[in-house]
Amino acid sequence: MNNKKYLKIYNDVKQKIIAGEYKTSSKIPSKRVMADMSGCSTVTVERAYALLEDEGYIQAVERSGYIVCTVDLPTSPDKIMLKPLKLLDEEICKGDSDIEYSVWFKTIRRVLSEKSDKIFTKSPSMGCAVLRNAISEYLLRYRGMYAQPEQIVIGSGAERLYESVLRLVGKEKVYAIENPSYSQIESIYSANGATLKKLKMGKNGIISKALNDGGFDVLHVTPFKSFPSNATADINKRLEYLKWAKKNNGIIIEDDFNSEFFLPGKPIESLYSLDNSDSVIYLNTFSKSISSSVRIGYMIIPNRFLEHYKTKLSIYSCSVPVLDQYILGEFISNGDFERHLNRKRRKMKDL
Repeated sequence: MNNKKYLKIYNDVKQKIIAGEYKTSSKIPSKRVMADMSGCSTVTVERAYALLEDEGYIQAVERSGYIVCTVDLPTSPDKIMLKPLKLLDEEICKGDSDIEYSVWFKTIRRVLSEKSDKIFTKSPSMGCAVLRNAISEYLLRYRGMYAQPEQIVIGSGAERLYESVLRLVGKEKVYAIENPSYSQIESIYSANGATLKKLKMGKNGIISKALNDGGFDVLHVTPFKSFPSNATADINKRLEYLKWAKKNNGIIIEDDFNSEFFLPGKPIESLYSLDNSDSVIYLNTFSKSISSSVRIGYMIIPNRFLEHYKTKLSIYSCSVPVLDQYILGEFISNGDFERHLNRKRRKMKDL
C-alpha cells in the first residue's frame, strides 16, 4: 500500500468538502471509481475513506456508499490571508563560563561510555544517588559542610527549588525577603500565592530593627554577596539570623548561589553549618559556578523536615535528566569541579 497515495486521496477529498465542491449529504465517488481515478487499489482508497470517516467528514451508508456529513467548518481557507512562516534567527548569547570545554566533553564521553545502561532510566524524585553523593562529599571536603546524601534534593535551577520550598514549608506562611533582593525570589513566591514581607538591607545584611519587628515565619536570605546590594553578612549578623529562627521557631532559607567565589582565604561559614536547631534549608546551584546553561541546583533538607519532604513531595519527578546528573556527578567526583573553581578564583584574584 502506498502511504503517500492514501494521504493524497484523503487530503483531496477533505479539501473538496471544505471548499464546498462536495456538498453536505451528497455522495462522493465510490471506492472503485476513486481507485480508477487515482490509479491505485481499492484498499488504498478504503484507508483514506476510513480516516475521513473517523474525522467526521463522511459517513458510510449501507448500499449507498459514502455521503458528506454536516460539518461546522471554519472560514474557507481561500478567504484567509495566510502569512508565510517567519522562522526565528538563532540567538547568539555570550558565553558566561570559564570552564575548559575539553575537560567537560571528556567527562561526557566517559559517562556515555561507562554509564550508557543507566542514562535512559527515570531519576528518583530527589535525584540520582551518584550526584547527591558527589555533592555531599564535595561540600564536606571543600566547604566544611556536613550533609548526608539523603538530605540532598536535586532540581533544575533556583526557581524550581523556590517552588519546592513553598510546597515543603507551606504557602500559608509569611515569607520575609531582603529588600532589595534577586527579582526572581519575589516573582516565584508571589506567583505561587505566598505572602511576602520585605526587610530593609544594611551594609552587612538585613538591619536588626526589621528583623526584630517580626511578622513573618520564614526568612529567605543570601548571606554571601546578596544581589543586587552585594552585602555580605558578617558572623554577628549570621548568628543574629539564627537567633531569630531559634527564638521564633522560624525557618531560614539560605540562598548561597555565589558562595564558591570567596576571596581571599577560606570560605565564609554557611548558616547551615552554624545552625544547631535544624532550622536552615540550604539552596545552591551550578549556574554561577559552571554556567547559566547548566540548569542544575540542589537543596539540603534539615533532618526535622526530611520525612515530611519524602511524604509530601516524593510524588514530584526530578526535573533534571539522568544524563545531566551523571555528567555533573562525575565532574565533581573526579576533582575537575574543584580544579575549575580554583582556576576561576585565581583569575578573579588577579583582576
